[in-house]
Amino acid sequence: MTDQNDQNGKPQGGNSNRKVAIACTCLFVSMIGAAYAAVPLYNLFCRATGFGGTTQVAEQASDRVIDRVVTVRFDGNVNHTLPWSFKPEHREIKIKMGETAQMNYVAVNQGSQKTVGTSVFNVTPLEAGAYFNKLQCFCFTEQALEPGEMVEMPVIFFVDPDMDNDPELKNVREITLSYTFFPAETPEKPVAARAQEPAAETKL
Repeated sequence: MTDQNDQNGKPQGGNSNRKVAIACTCLFVSMIGAAYAAVPLYNLFCRATGFGGTTQVAEQASDRVIDRVVTVRFDGNVNHTLPWSFKPEHREIKIKMGETAQMNYVAVNQGSQKTVGTSVFNVTPLEAGAYFNKLQCFCFTEQALEPGEMVEMPVIFFVDPDMDNDPELKNVREITLSYTFFPAETPEKPVAARAQEPAAETKL
């Protein structure tokens, strides 16, 4: 068996290995760039299409409340590159459809310098997003936290009673609202807890 050498007597396999290494490096860099672009792209895509359990935005509370009760569960996550802790004050609440409720999320900057984050969200089941209405929310708003700073971020919402008429959701008893914070570059607005807006009563 003979080795395959180039004209200078060097194994040709070395060139192939270098090409593979360069290709892998380029792919890795591209994936990092795509990850940081994911938040604004996700924002635009969901606002344009309502895809992936995107909730609705309401300007006023529901004008009717029905007896059907749903359990709303809350989930909070943080990208590993953002040194925050982030979680809801309560894991779940029970509300009637059409009833306005509030849940506060608590974020703490556990890092040694000021950092800025922005969140994306979704609702499951995905079909329930069309009936989950937010009156106030911190989603897609950049939040700046100083080292050790803690803030409360309220979400005020209701579940549209029309969901009761949707045959695909007739047996749904639980809805999960999930947020994930990613790092951002510069703050645009103050944290949601500093907004001078009335807060609805939390239904526990």
